Parts: sequence; C-alpha cells; structure tokens
Amino acid sequence: MRAEEKLEALLEWFRRYRSALVAFSGGVDSAVVAAAAKRALGSRALAVTADSSTMPRRELELARKVAAEIGIRHRVIHEDELEDERFRMNPENRCYYCRSKLAEALRRIAEQEGYEVIADGANASDLGEHRPGLQALREHGIRSPLLELGMSKQEVREVAAHLGLSVSTKPPMACLASRIPYGEPITAEKLRKVELAEEFLFERGFRNVRVRLHSNGTLARIEVEQEELARVLELREELTQHLRSLGFRYVALDLLGYRPGSMDEVLEP
Repeated sequence: MRAEEKLEALLEWFRRYRSALVAFSGGVDSAVVAAAAKRALGSRALAVTADSSTMPRRELELARKVAAEIGIRHRVIHEDELEDERFRMNPENRCYYCRSKLAEALRRIAEQEGYEVIADGANASDLGEHRPGLQALREHGIRSPLLELGMSKQEVREVAAHLGLSVSTKPPMACLASRIPYGEPITAEKLRKVELAEEFLFERGFRNVRVRLHSNGTLARIEVEQEELARVLELREELTQHLRSLGFRYVALDLLGYRPGSMDEVLEP
C-alpha cells in the first residue's frame, strides 16, 4: 500500500468521529496522527502535550514547533510522574503508572470539553517491545489508530514524508526515566543530569544519544550510533569534564553503540 493510501485510511479512521484529542509528543508517530486528525476534523482536533520532569526541554520545544507546522490547536499540560511513588520506585512496569496518569488527564479534558475520541501514536512495531504503558492506555479507552490500521514504524515514516513533516526522519526519543535501571529510584536530580549530559552531545551534532545512569547516578554509560563512536573519543577530555561537573564519577562508552530499550535487556529470559 502506498503512503497516499495509508494516509487516506488514517483520515477515514478520524472521519468516523465528530472531534478528537491527540496525545502529542512531537515525535513522528504522534505527528502523523495529529496531522491526520487536523486534515480530517479541522478545528475539532486538539493536540495535547504533557510537560513533566521526564520530558527533555528540547523535546517540548520541538512539540510546539511541530504542532505549529501541522496547524493543529495545541495545548501543553503539566503532569509530573514523580508525584506517584509507584513510578519513582522504578519497577519494571514503571510506564504503566506514567501512562495511567497521562490517560486520566487526557480523559478529563475530553470529558470536560466534549472530545469524542482520544488517540495516541502507538504503532504496530511497538507490539514487539516492552510496553506496559500500552495496557494503561487501553484500560482508559485511549485508541491507537496507527496500531489498529496495522501501520509499522517504517510505514508511519513514509506517511510523514508524504505529508512533508519535518520530523519524518527524527530518531526516536524515549522519556528520560528510561535511562535509569529498573529498581533504582527515579529523582528529579537524576533526570536533570541525564538531560544535561545528552544535551552536550546533541549540541555537537550527534543524532541518536543516550546517557544511561548506573550505580545510583555515579556512572554514565554513553550510547551513540556505531559510526559515531570515534567522535565521542575525540571529545573525551571535554566530555568527561562536563559529565563530572554534573556529578558523575565515572564515564563509560558503550562499544555496542545505541540501541533502543537497552535497559530492557535485563528483562530477557
């Protein structure tokens, strides 16, 4: 199926409703969903972004930029997962509590303002990953049109390119809590350390970056794409100095390179 046909199927999905609220992070998945909602429903579509301690500032600004690019009405709400002790304790189903809190906030807006359906950006490729948050969204009645239409991540990118969205090739960006090993408490300080550490590398042109925390935040494990490992070593002195100024005692470069969900590797049997 061509990108045009996939887009039309998505538009038809939204045309069944009088209005829609879209959970919007500004990434390629939610951008495609938001763009389709705007095309199908016009001013009866609203994109909502949850600002919290786990969202990097650069991602929040990108969400605002992409919403403006799409032309959809956009609202930023403040929902901090750190208020939930179950989330802070960082169990393996941490995302369940995060997504539940978000879903409840979206549901309140939808009920108060009369939005008929709430949609998110989950796609068919997400089914092969550790995603306890999907269960929470389903329990609260959040719909996933990309998933329901069987669209993979690659197909979503093709639709995004067809729409001319600036994020069509944007690398995935999980929340900052995903940098902390399960079982190690999540704090605002640790999240801020991760964000500032990663920002150093983003500012120097790295596209896919993760700084994973270990040993209660004393060790930074850096992941970048395989072809960029040598560039990290070129920045060794400056990078080490910066990370130590943030409170890291040890700095390590992961020779396996960037891989999404590497913290989930401990869950494998």
